[in-house]
Amino acid sequence: MRSYKKTRMNVNTKNIVRIAMLAAVAVGLMFFKVPVVFMAPGFMKLDISDVPVLISGFAMGPISGVIVSLLKNLLNMLIEGSTTGGIGELTNFIIGSSFVLASSIIYRKSKTIHRAILSLVVGILFMTLLASLSNYYIIFPLYGKVMIPIEKIIEMGSAISSRVVDLKTMIIYTVVPFNLLKGTVNALVTFLLYKRISPLLKD
Repeated sequence: MRSYKKTRMNVNTKNIVRIAMLAAVAVGLMFFKVPVVFMAPGFMKLDISDVPVLISGFAMGPISGVIVSLLKNLLNMLIEGSTTGGIGELTNFIIGSSFVLASSIIYRKSKTIHRAILSLVVGILFMTLLASLSNYYIIFPLYGKVMIPIEKIIEMGSAISSRVVDLKTMIIYTVVPFNLLKGTVNALVTFLLYKRISPLLKD
């Protein structure tokens, strides 16, 4: 019994260390953001900080992935500060968590290459859906109250696509394609790296 408890404690300690390391890597990757000016307003930037989140979820389970996503955003706010009053970090957490939850839940049932591809595709679609709903009902309205008027946000979308005339079309023509691109990039990098990194995350 004591041996079992000791083994379990060692596993938990190792997982805490791994989660902390992956969160630190994710924070570092958040510094490398690229605006996708042909697709989305300047405040929506592309990065690959969800790669450590996905790796954590695949290796240690969905909850570990969500914790890494939470830690990376909290640490980023402490280190870099927030230019959006925490709204950007909230968005990043919602999107990253939805991505890793959907992907890792599917992947853990059968850890094969085909299952990994399926899980990442489903994760991208689920993330994009949740990003669309959260931006429409929560994030953009909140951003409009705290930062700049919602009309200005729509104008920024209109400058990219003439089809953007209101919040709904803003979601369809900027948020959806941006998140599909972001999800695909993070998924591809994760797919290429995971098998090389996963042995380091196993007991």
